[in-house]
Amino acid sequence: MEFLELIRTRYSVRAYKPDPVGEEELQKVLEAARLAPTAANRQPFQLIVIHTEGREAELRRIYDRDWFVQAPLVICACGISGGAWTREDDRNFAPVDVAIVMDHLILAAADLGLGTCWVGAFNVAATREVLGLPDEVEPIIFTPLGYPDDQPKPKKRKSLEDLVRYERW
Repeated sequence: MEFLELIRTRYSVRAYKPDPVGEEELQKVLEAARLAPTAANRQPFQLIVIHTEGREAELRRIYDRDWFVQAPLVICACGISGGAWTREDDRNFAPVDVAIVMDHLILAAADLGLGTCWVGAFNVAATREVLGLPDEVEPIIFTPLGYPDDQPKPKKRKSLEDLVRYERW
């Protein structure tokens, strides 16, 4: 698919078919994440791939929505701030890097006909417990991964004129 068309047609999927995601498709989306640019190419992230079957109750502790556990897979993208590049004003880029990684993953998924949904409103304490995360690892974003069983709704986006400035503020 042409890239801008892919971006236009990708949407947040909130209903998934029970069909499993093939290993080849999974590896392709994970490879897209691996190839994502990160500050100073440090790659301060880890992806946790979770099969939902049989784990619905504990995953609902993380995010209590039917569609979250309806997909055959859920992926948690974690940042490791100790391994990330830090700018001179002490801004740690791990969360930025993880966002770029997840964006690559979701666009690759859409290109393969898979659905995703960016989930940031999750229970961090439950996530740490369910996934056994060490203290130095921060869960930043989740997405279900599976075949869509819904239709996209119209997207509401601001115009370029509202979002872009040239040369100065």
